[in-house]
Amino acid sequence: MAAAASPHPRAVLLGAQAGRVGLPVCDHYAGVEARMRKSLALQAEMAARHGACLFDVTLDCEDGAPVGGEAEHAALVVELVRSLDWAAPVPPRVGVRVHPVDHPAFAADVATIVGSVGTRLTHVMVPKVESVADVERAAAALDAAGAPSLPLHVLIESPAAVHRAFDIAAHPRVVSLSFGLMDFVSAHGGAIPADAMTVQGQFAHPLVRRAKLAIASAAHAHGKVPSHCVVTEFRDREAVADAARRAAREFGYTRMWSIHPDQIEPIVRAFQPDAEAVQTAADIIAAAAAADWAPISHQGHLHDRASFRYFWQVLERAHATGVPLPEPVRGYFS
Repeated sequence: MAAAASPHPRAVLLGAQAGRVGLPVCDHYAGVEARMRKSLALQAEMAARHGACLFDVTLDCEDGAPVGGEAEHAALVVELVRSLDWAAPVPPRVGVRVHPVDHPAFAADVATIVGSVGTRLTHVMVPKVESVADVERAAAALDAAGAPSLPLHVLIESPAAVHRAFDIAAHPRVVSLSFGLMDFVSAHGGAIPADAMTVQGQFAHPLVRRAKLAIASAAHAHGKVPSHCVVTEFRDREAVADAARRAAREFGYTRMWSIHPDQIEPIVRAFQPDAEAVQTAADIIAAAAAADWAPISHQGHLHDRASFRYFWQVLERAHATGVPLPEPVRGYFS
């Protein structure tokens, strides 16, 4: 049976026990004007080349705005968003990180940016979220700015926030949880050594590992996207790629932050399934569709909807990272 003649796998396979939110595997942060412009241009160039938007750009008002210049920085973000080519075959994907909800600039950030270009944004990232109350406050601000359906991404950056991660992830407005490594380490009053912020140390220290696992588990429990923290050794492309692979394979993350344009390609590549995995997934999904999603046998293994779901997600990740798809399943993504 051809792919187009079968019910779409998303309609058959995805539900309460599978991720309900799909996002690009890389979230690139830029706060300085020159880097914001460069990042947006790179996104458009890669989208035109691959026919899909392979990474989000999040324009940063928290760390990007100079102290005292918050209003001007917010106005710059509005200008940049308005200047993008929204008629492009692959539209831009751009979000904004505002100040924390208890910061004096938070309300103005939301009013200026969301109030002006909220319909263009893919998300608003709220840093230093400590509780569900902070999420409610952020959601109310977006509602007041005229964007009642604009998704929230949240940064979990303290031991208390990690403790409440499951409750935060359950909020219907939240679609992604990110781990804030630097603030998390700093929140321990010197009890965690500085090398826990390095590309190697962040995977070794028990408290950091525990936090990463808790955030990933909380996100998956509610069908949300866990986004892995930064790698500050931004010139070391292989270190970035290795961190992304470990985040995905050992900790369950499906997305990762980039803080320099040189990190984007290694992160996207690290999250790509290999050709053999894609071909296996395509064979199984095509056979399942031909069997009207009843159990099948493939290379001596029994498969049913529980494993079909996994192999469908392999194909979705392949598509999201620019991997060519075999003919039998390509039609599902046209």
